[in-house]
Amino acid sequence: MPDGQAGSPTPSWIAKLLELERDGDVFLAREPAGSNQSGRLFGGLVAAQSLTAAAATIEGAAKLPQSLHAYFVRGGKPDVDVELVVERTRDGRSFDTRRVTAIQSGDVILEMLASFHIVEPGADSHPPPPPMPPVEDCVELEVGGGGSGPARFEMRAPTKQTMFMGPPHWVRMTDPIEDDPMVQACALTYVSDMGLMAAARPPDTKLTFGPGTVAASLDHSIWFHRPYLPDRWHCYHASHLNSVGARGLAIGGLYDQAGALVATMSQEALWRNVGATSDKEQPT
Repeated sequence: MPDGQAGSPTPSWIAKLLELERDGDVFLAREPAGSNQSGRLFGGLVAAQSLTAAAATIEGAAKLPQSLHAYFVRGGKPDVDVELVVERTRDGRSFDTRRVTAIQSGDVILEMLASFHIVEPGADSHPPPPPMPPVEDCVELEVGGGGSGPARFEMRAPTKQTMFMGPPHWVRMTDPIEDDPMVQACALTYVSDMGLMAAARPPDTKLTFGPGTVAASLDHSIWFHRPYLPDRWHCYHASHLNSVGARGLAIGGLYDQAGALVATMSQEALWRNVGATSDKEQPT
């Protein structure tokens, strides 16, 4: 990872989270401190670290993330080392593909397939964003979870709520982030897991986390379209697409203030209104 902003030797908070020890194509995230509302390791952090490990095996800087597809296999534990094993699936002229397995205490907690694409010219078009009040007309949200702490993000929505009620909302990081496309892509990966599970909630389940509800992210996909500047306001939209078998599917889009589609995300989540939850079936 780079050494922070120009003129400063201190890496940003997100760059610090992405600092990994390396031994060949095996990487180690030392005691990642990033829990979600359930006290489990934040899935967006593990995904961002997995993308960082995959990118470290890409030769040169010409190829940037095109997409990632991750499965949350088990709930992770904060403050326990995560081993990231990278498999070089394919190296091509235009695309490289990597598989990453995240392991904690001998158990697989995440599997990811990531694709990297060389920058090349082509058509540039997308649908307009859904209607949303401008950020200055929205109200500040209660921000927590994700291991970020309240100072890491600023979020606003049309009505007073918490971030766990899901999009739409405006979001930005409060501190500057390195001018590095990979750090920015990993920051986007982190942000993309904030609230999408709530949008996937089937209509017959309660929006609660704790006794009486099982809620867990099952898989998460991102398609990276355009550059992401984390300390600028972006609008996160999401819609519920399907519910079946206690699973809900949502798709989201992250737009900048000019209305450009920066990334598209999808996530399927498990939601059950039951008794006590198991170790595996916790929000990631």
